[in-house]
Amino acid sequence: MSTDLKIKESLPKLTDRIVQTYVDMGTINHLGHCPLPSYEKIIAATDDLKEILYPGYRRRSRLHAGNVTYHVGDLVDGLHDTLSTQIARAMCHGADKNRQCNPEQKSQFEQVGQTKACEFLERLPAIREVLVTDVQAAYEGDPACKSMDEVIFCYPGVEAVTVYRLAHELHLLGVPLIPRMMTEWAHGRTGIDIHPGATIGRHFFIDHGTGVVVGETCEIGEWVKIYQGVTLGALSFSTDEQGNLVRGTKRHPTIEDHVVIYANATLLGGHTVIGHDAVIGSNTWITRPVAPNTTVALEKPRLQIRGGGQDEFQPVVE
Repeated sequence: MSTDLKIKESLPKLTDRIVQTYVDMGTINHLGHCPLPSYEKIIAATDDLKEILYPGYRRRSRLHAGNVTYHVGDLVDGLHDTLSTQIARAMCHGADKNRQCNPEQKSQFEQVGQTKACEFLERLPAIREVLVTDVQAAYEGDPACKSMDEVIFCYPGVEAVTVYRLAHELHLLGVPLIPRMMTEWAHGRTGIDIHPGATIGRHFFIDHGTGVVVGETCEIGEWVKIYQGVTLGALSFSTDEQGNLVRGTKRHPTIEDHVVIYANATLLGGHTVIGHDAVIGSNTWITRPVAPNTTVALEKPRLQIRGGGQDEFQPVVE
């Protein structure tokens, strides 16, 4: 293909116009400041973490008692270095020091990054203990599942919950930005949106999964099972006198132990508490508390059938 030189000659002017927008609209560019966390490195670290949590299922096969210690040790060593740097950058950003971080402050953030990276890695054994219960819940909650291996390989709910469990620990350590980067990456892969600030108990199972939303201030107990399309969201957003959103309040539901929430149910509001052993039916809209041992369902729908000699409403046959 021949190049039109007149068109090429116009590109420098276009470049100048684009760069000028960086000055005019500086809110969506990050130039001349301390570097932000690297998205690519955070995702690579998340993959390394999953390699540690589920050894033998992912990149490295033929692991055994003789080589697994070396394999995990190498991953942990690399993760310490990567996370130390990325957490330091996130802490600098969270302290709003990206624009004026001097060498002394940078050194302080680097020390904090190393400390928090070590604290996070120390929690990996406890995270594995919880993930065992999540995998078990998926296996016991789906009669189509043939093995625990199938759960680890094939279930997007377990993938999303695994990343959430990691991100939640970073959230508890006060690390900004990185936990959201991790869970939004999982959201893109699985269609399951779990905020790292949510609190979720053991034996948690999301069946099928696509379209699930779990908000920041959700509190979920143990042995809870939810299906695709479920939203645990906010009912409304309070604002202050200046019209700004009020943050840090309880906006999302509380789900007690042994609750089942079926597909496309919507549960909203910080005052909405679903009592233990309740069952929430499909397509329901819940904005108030539900007592324990309660089943909530829509009235039985009726099918409308047209054509084929039929033009009538018929009740749904169970």
